[in-house]
Amino acid sequence: MIVAGMVLFMIGLTALSIPLYRLYCQITGYGGQAVQASLKDMQVLDREVTVRFNSDVGSGLPWQFKAEQGPVRAKLGQEVMVSFIATNPASEPLAGTALFNVSPAAAGKYFHKTQCFCFNYQMLNPGQTAHFPVVFYIDPELDQDSQLNDLKSVTLSYTFYRSESDELDKAQEDFYNREK
Repeated sequence: MIVAGMVLFMIGLTALSIPLYRLYCQITGYGGQAVQASLKDMQVLDREVTVRFNSDVGSGLPWQFKAEQGPVRAKLGQEVMVSFIATNPASEPLAGTALFNVSPAAAGKYFHKTQCFCFNYQMLNPGQTAHFPVVFYIDPELDQDSQLNDLKSVTLSYTFYRSESDELDKAQEDFYNREK
């Protein structure tokens, strides 16, 4: 019974390794993952960083997906809201899940999201268009990081994949294996 219990525990741990690693990356900012956070009372600094947006769609999902605005300039500590838009031109309902990252990777731990659509199952009906807001701020502690003294811009990238697809599973696995 004990051995059978241990085997089941190990199988369960293996099955949950990718979601647990994703959660770890979201919390710590490891590997260019933006950190899920709450905006605290913090000082807004004069230093600005340009935030650029990249949007892609995996080959298994025929959606049209893009940022609704061009690059934005954000002061360190300033909360910023941007929006992405997706349209399903297919004749059937399709669900997508977005993965994201921040580059350069070293800036990921300072990029805090307070609202995001990533990692969530998003269903769009035929012809439906949806707006996906993202609210973020860049931690003023970035200003103290000597490796990022010359940082002028960061890129927030999203890729939508068809939910519950091999392509999404592979993309998640490749990303997390690359970061180890």
